[in-house]
Amino acid sequence: MEELIGRIMTAARVDREVARNSIGIILGFLNKQGAEDKMQLIFDALPGTKELVDERAETGSGRGLLGGLAGKMGGTMGAMAVLNELNNAGLDMKGIQSVAKELVTYAKEKAGDDIVNEVVSRIPGLNQIV
Repeated sequence: MEELIGRIMTAARVDREVARNSIGIILGFLNKQGAEDKMQLIFDALPGTKELVDERAETGSGRGLLGGLAGKMGGTMGAMAVLNELNNAGLDMKGIQSVAKELVTYAKEKAGDDIVNEVVSRIPGLNQIV
């Protein structure tokens, strides 16, 4: 996961904590919205990411008003809540796009285009960001 964090730090010009939090926010949302079997393949291909998502869930990270709503809402409303959570983590829209693009690129390199594309395509509006 250190390689992924480093790539996101470079792509989005953010510090390690913002990069790490962003990975957890995005993958946590995809884990709730995506097909369980496909997400497991992504987690298997990205060591340490499942633990990060689980850690965020256990500690309640991202459970502010909109963060908590993101877990209950699907589709566009859930994506909007995640955008807000990423913004609160220190990213502007350009930073969010940089993080999302780099995360998807990295996931495709490790898990394969078909698996990642299937997960991304199930989330309305996500294709516009990545």
